[in-house]
Amino acid sequence: MLKRALLFTVVCFCLTSAYAQQKPQYTQYIFNNYLLNPAVAGIENYTDVKLGYRSQWTGLEGAPVTAYFSINAPLGTNFTQGDATSFPSGDDNPYSRMYSRDYRAAEPHHGIGFMLVTDKAGPIDQTNLAVTYAYHLGITDKLNLAVGVSAGANQLHLNTSLITLENQNDPVLNNINNNQWRPDASVGLWAYSSNYFFGLSAQQILPQNQYITTGNNSNLSKTVPHYFITGGYKVYLTDDVSLLPSALIKFIKPAPTTFDINAKLSFRDRFWFGGSYRKDDSFGILAGFNLSSFINVSYSYDATTSALRTVSNGSHEIVVGIMLNNRYRLTSPQHGW
Repeated sequence: MLKRALLFTVVCFCLTSAYAQQKPQYTQYIFNNYLLNPAVAGIENYTDVKLGYRSQWTGLEGAPVTAYFSINAPLGTNFTQGDATSFPSGDDNPYSRMYSRDYRAAEPHHGIGFMLVTDKAGPIDQTNLAVTYAYHLGITDKLNLAVGVSAGANQLHLNTSLITLENQNDPVLNNINNNQWRPDASVGLWAYSSNYFFGLSAQQILPQNQYITTGNNSNLSKTVPHYFITGGYKVYLTDDVSLLPSALIKFIKPAPTTFDINAKLSFRDRFWFGGSYRKDDSFGILAGFNLSSFINVSYSYDATTSALRTVSNGSHEIVVGIMLNNRYRLTSPQHGW
């Protein structure tokens, strides 16, 4: 009985320790806002592919590890083949003051996307699949508004091979329903211009009971909606250098409201670096390089400031971006910030 109680304690802890944030967190959200807001799908003139990997609290056994693949693209000839925000050659600089001065809202167009996210913490791992649709509309001469929705499924899996009992044939292990798929959905709004953006989104809006099923069919955890508010404003220090402060506020009951603050210093369309702060959790450094009109890469390191700092070596995150169908050969995103 003691071993069974221990098993249930471990399972309950794994399911509820992340109750404050059941979805993965990202230091480089500014590099791929599509992960948090479906309205961002199709915001660029090209097909935007991202591959990301995050190892959180390295050095701590069973710490979260997240990997993802995302792709989104615009639909609409007027936008993809000659909208007002496109450039005739790769020599133009979307970070320059002239770009901001001459900017006009994009032609109305659609956006579609897909993402696959895996997240593992201890014996619990999750897989999220989602397809996305967004519609972008210019509501003033310089302001765009996008509305997006995503639908998919979430799988929760308990790896019983990582749980050791005195009797590995104990019925408590044999009766566990440890491989479930549940429906999932998200919605979002995204307003943007040449030098600022503002977004609202809600993830996991279909609350689901997450079961670790035994003979009593115990309900040990329930999903909760995640609400995000994010915004940023680009300040031009020179024609070739810009500073982008941004913030992300998270509302996830019953946890207290928390936030991230980032600052990103960009040099023309070639490279950037910055810093971040996550309330009661970490400080981070970030850097990225636009290697060509096809590929870019970025890296971040978070130094833990919470109580876990005594056992954690910090968190590492790397993102690789690929720009397909980039007909104007841009070497940096126009709206990916």
